[in-house]
Amino acid sequence: MRLDAIEVGGKAFRFYSLRSLRGEGYDVDRLPYSIRVLVENVMRNLDGRSITEEHLERLLRWSPKAPSGEVAIKISRVVMQDYTGVPAVVDLATMRDIAVKMGMDPSVVNPRVPVDLIIDHSVQVDFWGSREALRKNLELEIQRNRERYRFLKWAQQAFKNLRVFPPGTGIIHQVNLEHLAKVVVADGDLAYFETLVGMDSHTTMINGLGVVGWGVGGVEAEAAMLGEPITIKVPRVVGVYLYGEPRPGVTSTDIVLAITETLRKVDVVDAFVEFYGEGVRRLSVPDRATVANMAPEYGSTMGLFPVDENTLSYLRATGRPEEHVALVRRYYESQGVFGGVEGAEYSQVVEFDLSAVDRNVAGPTLPWQRRPLSEVPASFALFLQERKKRTRKAVEIEIDGRRVQFGDGDVVIAAITSCTNTSNPYLLAAAGLVAKRAVELGIRPPPYVKTSFAPGSRAAAEMLERSGLQRYLDELGFHVVAYGCTTCIGNSGPLPPPVAKAIREHDIVAAAVLSGNRNFEGRVHPDVKAAYLASPPLVVAYALAGTVLRDLEREPLAYTPEGRPVYLRDLWPRPEEVNRVVEEGMDPSAYVEKYSKIGELVPEWSALEAPSGLLYRWRADDTYIQPSPLFEGEAGVSDILGARALLILGDNITTDHISPAGGISADNPAGQYLLSLGVKPAEFNTFGARRGNWQVMVRGAFSSKGYRNKIGNLEGGLTVKQPEGRVMSVFEAAEAYRKEGTPVIVIAGKNYGAGSSRDWAAKGPKLLGVKAVVAESFERIHRSNLAMVGILPIQLPPGVTVDSLRLDGTETFDILGISDGLAPGKEVTLRIRRRDGSAEEVRAKLAIYTWAEAEYIKHGGILPYVLKRILGAELKNR
Repeated sequence: MRLDAIEVGGKAFRFYSLRSLRGEGYDVDRLPYSIRVLVENVMRNLDGRSITEEHLERLLRWSPKAPSGEVAIKISRVVMQDYTGVPAVVDLATMRDIAVKMGMDPSVVNPRVPVDLIIDHSVQVDFWGSREALRKNLELEIQRNRERYRFLKWAQQAFKNLRVFPPGTGIIHQVNLEHLAKVVVADGDLAYFETLVGMDSHTTMINGLGVVGWGVGGVEAEAAMLGEPITIKVPRVVGVYLYGEPRPGVTSTDIVLAITETLRKVDVVDAFVEFYGEGVRRLSVPDRATVANMAPEYGSTMGLFPVDENTLSYLRATGRPEEHVALVRRYYESQGVFGGVEGAEYSQVVEFDLSAVDRNVAGPTLPWQRRPLSEVPASFALFLQERKKRTRKAVEIEIDGRRVQFGDGDVVIAAITSCTNTSNPYLLAAAGLVAKRAVELGIRPPPYVKTSFAPGSRAAAEMLERSGLQRYLDELGFHVVAYGCTTCIGNSGPLPPPVAKAIREHDIVAAAVLSGNRNFEGRVHPDVKAAYLASPPLVVAYALAGTVLRDLEREPLAYTPEGRPVYLRDLWPRPEEVNRVVEEGMDPSAYVEKYSKIGELVPEWSALEAPSGLLYRWRADDTYIQPSPLFEGEAGVSDILGARALLILGDNITTDHISPAGGISADNPAGQYLLSLGVKPAEFNTFGARRGNWQVMVRGAFSSKGYRNKIGNLEGGLTVKQPEGRVMSVFEAAEAYRKEGTPVIVIAGKNYGAGSSRDWAAKGPKLLGVKAVVAESFERIHRSNLAMVGILPIQLPPGVTVDSLRLDGTETFDILGISDGLAPGKEVTLRIRRRDGSAEEVRAKLAIYTWAEAEYIKHGGILPYVLKRILGAELKNR
């Protein structure tokens, strides 16, 4: 029997036992922890249709060196942030309209699993440097996003299983870690491993708590919300053996940047990564969460830690009921996985010595550019030389009544921000202690440094208030500006006017230092090209130094009013000091209290009026929310004939380049559209805020200035319409091709779609009419997203590159071998017809990994596929 039972606190629970499989001849003990969680999931959800014994067999016979096939699982819940969540809810509301048109009850369209939407991505740092900054930024956020927030308040009452956390609550992943996660789900008398997916790539932060979960595209998450299984390739599992103990003064940020660099070198793309070994016990859950959070940066699907005594301690510390903590222990012990899995086999083992890590940062443009502090000045000097072909330039500016020198390499943004590090009370305590010593020594950041602090939750901020450290951060300008994502996603707000003016008029190359997870060029702020990722205490230190051109390990970072040099060692706290602050400042009751008052903490949200009812009342004049067009169009697939390249791109095109992001300019096609509707430029807001209006988003797709189009060697956002040879925006060219009936494709180099899991990076090209993306390789989530909106991902064979194809944009393309059916990895022919009449053929393959993805493409995308399933089931039940 696969079902077994346990008793906890006088209550009996049934569970699907992994140990029972030994009696069926399976060596479960050799399987990695993550594979065992998948095994339990498949056992529990076997239905003989979408989840079968064959899926179970594939997992139980898992081959470390050559995993093969696909499996389907059903996840326990879904988490969303508002940037991705709004368009997902728009799709659900549109599906209800379609159901009504077909004479059905709209409530048949409803989430089948719990869904939590945390509004955290829309706040910007417009105000800083005062105690009023938090209130003012929140008021301005709600004012800017009133239409979106009204829609979300409607959705919360219209859909069952949907809970909305208001703006000002915290960051999605920290709320998930501190409050939402159960580790073990108790569904009536059935207990099972918690699993989840999130509409954000850094959902992996929950792996630090031992929960199997990862980021997916919005369309895939929507299907999961509606009860569809998620189909994945049977994964490679890379074991990372941690040993040693972190040196005093080395933070979890330093550790994760070193791990990121290490794992990027060994290629863990698409793999599950599991951390194990004696070193794991040396890391608290917040430290583990910091490491797990950056799994997208080292390329893996997950960065999973075991459930052990540290896990239970964290659950207690964050106010989880003792009876639930007891259930977690009992369940994990009964499944044979408490404390980790001894003797598991891995596809590859990487050893990592925690004691070998020094203080470091990453930059100036990539998360895996790890550098000891001593190498930071040289790294910026090289960056400056490559970009500007010159050495440092400086000018004199006046700011806050002071005249100061300001130049290349000076820090204009110092932000303690992001889910990566503000989840970690030890890092926040260290930052507070550095600030305390700086204040006591009388040193302050230069006036051109914009300082900000955006904690991931109100409970985390409470610790700094209780300990008295927040007042020292305030004195350095690190006032709380928001409880949400800010600088890390580009919501850094304006620079001080004299600084912005100097950068633009004198071509100054300034720098940002942030405790974030992404620092792609121009991401943090369009006027700030260099950015370094650092721990919160190092952010404070660089703010005090005011430049990245100083070696903080050896040179003074500042001078006291008396002229005495102050070194980093003078400010850096001892580990026992940090631990004491955390132990004294963290209170489980604070977590319970803050999360029990979700609706009371932001009165502006409570006062916001919203419509009611099962159907949303769309307004034609609403420039934020419009019904989704993704259910329109014909299903079926056929060969692509006579296509033109809308864009020809190089390597590492990120979803920041593809998906509309940041502010909307008046000269952008999206800005022109808003102007035509009477919206003033001051009211444009950001693309992220307008994700619920596809008319805005499709016009902004590929409009980033951060890449080059090889067609005409044009700056991002522009292309050449053929055969006329006219330069125009990508949107205008796509519309012209659509009117002619000419299919379009995108051709790209390696790692296409790197970066965040933005759904509009797939939806945008879909609505531009892109039929296929041909690339040398794809980022995991984006490749999946393309298939799920109905775009064919096609991978060039080894040795064939964008450059070796010698394309200039005048070619036409045929993609043959599709009409006779789709299959995972199927070979297709890319025929290139050149302007001189010659032609050549390349044998490529469909980057479709599962049969489910093939079905989605046949139906025009996963959303039409799921809607057809739901409505078909309703018709059968009548």
